[in-house]
Amino acid sequence: MPKNGEPIEVEAGERKVRVSSPDKLYFPARGITKRQVVEHYVAVGEPLLRAVGERPTTLKRYVDGVEGEWFYAKRVPKGAPDWVETAKITFPSGRTAEEVCPTEPAVFAWAANLGTFDFHPWPVRRPDVDHPDELRIDVDPPDEAGFSDAVEVAGVVREVLDSAGLVGYPKTSGGRGVHVLVRIRPEWDFIDVRHAVIALGREVERRIPEKATIAWWKEERGGRVFIDYNQAARDRTVASAWSVRGTPRATVSTPLTWDLLTEVDPDDFDVLTAGAFYAERGDLHAPMDEEAFGIETLLEWYARDERDHGLGEMPYPPDYPKMPGEPKRVQPSKARDDT
Repeated sequence: MPKNGEPIEVEAGERKVRVSSPDKLYFPARGITKRQVVEHYVAVGEPLLRAVGERPTTLKRYVDGVEGEWFYAKRVPKGAPDWVETAKITFPSGRTAEEVCPTEPAVFAWAANLGTFDFHPWPVRRPDVDHPDELRIDVDPPDEAGFSDAVEVAGVVREVLDSAGLVGYPKTSGGRGVHVLVRIRPEWDFIDVRHAVIALGREVERRIPEKATIAWWKEERGGRVFIDYNQAARDRTVASAWSVRGTPRATVSTPLTWDLLTEVDPDDFDVLTAGAFYAERGDLHAPMDEEAFGIETLLEWYARDERDHGLGEMPYPPDYPKMPGEPKRVQPSKARDDT
């Protein structure tokens, strides 16, 4: 047996991946080590590759564990093996980068050895990085709400998707939120897809205005669950299915069915349990790839809201360049002060 801290090799797919300092504590409160994080990614390598394969992917790295500083690696790290492939993406600023583009399970073990907890894939595939093939709805409860509130709103998201002829697949975010994913045809650009999420969010808000909101400014949300439409903007991502999250418990973002979503607690799924859940239940999101949908109805709703209700473009994140049609990017209370 190797001594404490000596490198080991793990089998991931068809490769052996070197793991340095395998007994380094990544999650001190649980006693979870780097080796166990790597083993998690080996166990879920197949469904994770289905979720992020061929996608430009940002690595969220915690090189000193969950209690240390973290950063997003938006460019392939230096010294990466030649079998770690890349994809060229363009940021909103116009700058470009070569991002990691997973094509085999060994990439996940290699990245975990570098301190990667979360994989944040773009909603595009390498052959066409300007047209998303995944609609992502981020259901984000505020501090004063919880997972049950997010589940309730996600249920209405499901109803609205059904009204638009779409089928969504839920997963835990790994925190208190819920992510809903929809496979779409890559026929629309990021602006159209973001507009589709805005239209969906507005409809959810209409159905349960006391519980859900699409308001960008926190001062307008009133403790309601936020449908974060800006996660559909270019270079905005959510943690993938099977990603380890930077929580003290080492929770894992886990694919579910709609029935299971109402029965579980997000803490049920962590580095020590998610692999067994996959082994027992299989890849619950595998059916998502059986049919790709169109977002025409959602875009019709967006055009209707703009035409009939004066509801057009909404603010982008603060680091974005000013976008066409975007309203003044200032929180309402400060805008009133200006007036």
